[in-house]
Amino acid sequence: LSRGAIRRLIDGAQEQPVLQILGAKLIPNSENERYRLLISDGLNLHSYAMLTSQLNYMFKEGSLADFSIFRLKRFNTSNIPTKPENSIGRRVIVLLDIEILTPGGQVGVKIGNPVALEQKPEAANMNGGSGSGAGAAKPPTANPYLGKTTTNNFPASTAPGTPGNQRNKANLNDSISLENSVINPICSLTPYQNKWVIKARVTHKATVRTWKNDKGEGKLFSFELVDQSGEIRATAFRDQVDKFYDMLEVDKVYLVSKCSLKPADKRFNNTKNEYELTLNNETIIQECFDDMEVPTTMFNFVPISQITNMEPNSLIDVVGVCTSSGEVVKFTSRASGRDLQKREVTLVDTSKASVNLTLWGNDAENFDCTYQPVVAIKGARITEFGGGKSISLIGSSIMKMNPDIPEGHKIRGWFDNGGAEDIDTNISTRTGTGTGMKTDWVTFHEAKMKNLGMGDNADYFQTKGIVHLVRSNNCVYKSCPQASCNKKVVDQDDGTYRCEKCGTSYPNFKYRYLLSMSIGDWTSNRWVTCFDEVAEQIIGKSAQEMGELLSTTPDEGEAALHDIHFSTYIFKLRIKMEHFGDNSRNKISVVTATPVNYNEYNEYLIKNLSNLTGITAN
Repeated sequence: LSRGAIRRLIDGAQEQPVLQILGAKLIPNSENERYRLLISDGLNLHSYAMLTSQLNYMFKEGSLADFSIFRLKRFNTSNIPTKPENSIGRRVIVLLDIEILTPGGQVGVKIGNPVALEQKPEAANMNGGSGSGAGAAKPPTANPYLGKTTTNNFPASTAPGTPGNQRNKANLNDSISLENSVINPICSLTPYQNKWVIKARVTHKATVRTWKNDKGEGKLFSFELVDQSGEIRATAFRDQVDKFYDMLEVDKVYLVSKCSLKPADKRFNNTKNEYELTLNNETIIQECFDDMEVPTTMFNFVPISQITNMEPNSLIDVVGVCTSSGEVVKFTSRASGRDLQKREVTLVDTSKASVNLTLWGNDAENFDCTYQPVVAIKGARITEFGGGKSISLIGSSIMKMNPDIPEGHKIRGWFDNGGAEDIDTNISTRTGTGTGMKTDWVTFHEAKMKNLGMGDNADYFQTKGIVHLVRSNNCVYKSCPQASCNKKVVDQDDGTYRCEKCGTSYPNFKYRYLLSMSIGDWTSNRWVTCFDEVAEQIIGKSAQEMGELLSTTPDEGEAALHDIHFSTYIFKLRIKMEHFGDNSRNKISVVTATPVNYNEYNEYLIKNLSNLTGITAN
């Protein structure tokens, strides 16, 4: 081990020491998953070593077992104030890159007799530090873009902090150069720190929004920053919008200091950080032209096939190839009266599944699918309709076309070599067919006893049921002819049909199923709703055929519906509490209806009998 290395790191040394792990644990009460390590150099112990979130996988796979010996290749240090201020216990070393030299299982013992490190008095006054064996801290250099730094030779009446002179204080801050400051990692920021400087890249900048209410009016915008240790969201209000909005540009790197830090409001903040920044009159932001070590947008991609098992309204990162694109649809929002536009595109990835993505505003208008680009999205929202899952951009989402990242190059090569040719599963279909959604066997009686559907999210279950009765009235409806819209149209009695969602009148329409039927298992029966694809599968006729049949020869249409009475299926069902005015009721919709495979169903019954009787089948 590198004896005495921990002391040297605390004092600002730049080296790649060999250290030993004596303990690792999850930091409690942290919204994001962070791990704290007890490390030793053989001479001293340090209990405030923090693992950067990018290395969490090492803890999960067991690489950070007790007694493991590792080389610290890259790190940051940060001073978190405490009382007494010179306590070494709050001097944090953030491990950014480590190499396991000998696994803990092979070592098996603590090396030496290390003791807790006592800090030198001057160390507590340091603002922070960073280092690596390759030389993380460069010699101070003048910033030619900032000019000369103003000295503090000003009259007392205009000194910073004097009441009524906040503007003078802000002007003074503008003249302070951050170029030679010691950099703190984003992951080390806490509300207990007063002095810090971060070096981060802007990965997203939202448009300016305005508000007006009884308390007044104003404007704001938010942006997201990322460095090697993590990411954080920042928001500017009123005067700070005028000062910083035009200055900040996406993908550029800035030095940032003197912002307010508070717990993140997860209603609007989807970054993996439990805090967020608010710009104020003292905030300093300066462009940094040494940006080689600062990463771009940090993604945590989820395979498209896994979206089916995730909760609606979750925010996820997705990368895929755009295989098709619909037209831009313009409509007026009923809620706000604003004119909106959207476009639906289809993405595929290596998980052999596709998903519909909804783009809004300028993203919808400017999207080009001509050359089937790779699309990477950070913070897409999962939506659900009729059992199918889709994704949609929201205000804080980041979309990059043909990104220069390993995942993008990998999926491009996969697609160009025919990887998407055999994809036949779209998880956005309203049936959910082929999504691999895992559901439990539950009877209608058990569903009632378990209060399924009574929570905030929908519940899913499956049962073997028989079709008892089908309502023929309103089993089909006239819908918008656009492929991306299924809204009901209004017959204007002049040969045209108006879609209020699209805000357009069409000379034609298309029929779609909205089938209501009673199904039962051996415990009870319930009314369920079948949408287009499932109903077509059960009835054996398309909605267009059934609509025309009912309008021309109603008796034949009724007979076709009666033919499915007493047919048996394995129903996968979605149950959710819905509210209609003052009334609430559980609504059940059919996700899939598949013919009974009696070999599989008998295996399920035998397994249940074995569990009940304790007798194992031979």
